Amino acid sequence: MVVRFLTGLNYQVALACDGMEGLNQARLLEPDLILLDLNLPKLNGFAVCRLLKFDDHFKHIPIIMWTWRETLQDREMGVNVGADYYLPKPFSLEALQDVIELVLSSTKK
Repeated sequence: MVVRFLTGLNYQVALACDGMEGLNQARLLEPDLILLDLNLPKLNGFAVCRLLKFDDHFKHIPIIMWTWRETLQDREMGVNVGADYYLPKPFSLEALQDVIELVLSSTKK
C-alpha cells in the first residue's frame, strides 16, 4: 500500500526484505531518502541507520524511521544513531507524505 501510494506521487521506490539487503541497496543506489523500519531480520533498523549515518559517504541521506516501537528510549536511540525523523505506526499515508516532504525540504536547505 505504501509503495503504491509513493509511486503514485512519482517517487521511485526500491524495497528490501531485511536490514542487510537495505544497507547494501542504500550503498548501491544512494537514494534521496530512506524509510527504515526498526524490526528487520538480519540487521535491525538502528544498526542500518548507524552504519549509514556514521559513514561520510552516506551520512547525507535522510532517514525516516517508522516503527510500532514508541518508547522514549527507542526515540532517543533513533536520534543517537542519526535518524532524521522518527514516525510511529500507525500513521496515515497523508502524514507519511507530509513527513517525507518536510525531511526532503529540510535537507535541501
